[in-house]
Amino acid sequence: MSLLKPSLKPVYRLYEWYIARNLKAENMPKHVAIIMDGNRRFSKIQGGLEPIEGHKKGVNTLERVLDWCVDLGIEIVTVYAFSTENFNRSPAEVEGLMRLFQENFEDIANNKKIHTNEVRVKAVGKLELLPENVREAIKVAEESTSNYNKRLVNIAIGYDGRLEIIDAIKKISEEVKSGNLEVDDINEELVNKNLYTAGLADPNLIIRTSGEERLSGFLLWQSSYSELYFCDSLWPQLRKVDFLRALRSYQQRERRFGI
Repeated sequence: MSLLKPSLKPVYRLYEWYIARNLKAENMPKHVAIIMDGNRRFSKIQGGLEPIEGHKKGVNTLERVLDWCVDLGIEIVTVYAFSTENFNRSPAEVEGLMRLFQENFEDIANNKKIHTNEVRVKAVGKLELLPENVREAIKVAEESTSNYNKRLVNIAIGYDGRLEIIDAIKKISEEVKSGNLEVDDINEELVNKNLYTAGLADPNLIIRTSGEERLSGFLLWQSSYSELYFCDSLWPQLRKVDFLRALRSYQQRERRFGI
């Protein structure tokens, strides 16, 4: 069910067209990362629904956003789906989320859009913290798309940016300890190779929904020079015009590296 009044739909479609026609394909971000915030608040304002209902709506939003990214030529999308701190939520919500993750990762294997657009799906985070059934579903999704290289969707699940950096330090320390590396060999490239996102270009643009203006531990190393965009819409309510505004803002900025 659409949240827009029927009388407003043509206006927003016209606005979408106006913004999209002025976007420059050559200046489109290669990698967009998204903090999908606001699912629980959406449930509350809909009359006190269970939190899982907001998360289900959020899955539908993600599918639409991925369609937009394909149409716009955005090659890499990384989404923050579940942090390590989210394990502290109520058992009922966590269990519901795990079922939702299992179902949606399993569905990827038979998703026509995923295969038609040759989208590779990868989960990043401390996957060992997830239930076995979710890890198995992730394996199914990753294996079914492993041969694709045109587009990539990263699902950050069981993720924390500080823990990612700590894990990279541990891996590098083991290499130094075993004599395979010298301390002087440690550099930015080596750290990049040991992150969960090893081999990926850093995000050009990070979008956060729900009006919050912080990264909440998302891609702390990788976001050093990312452009940030904060959107007031709750994630389940995100409209295409909101997404296009973020891209317009990105293209209007003069990117600087350093201060």
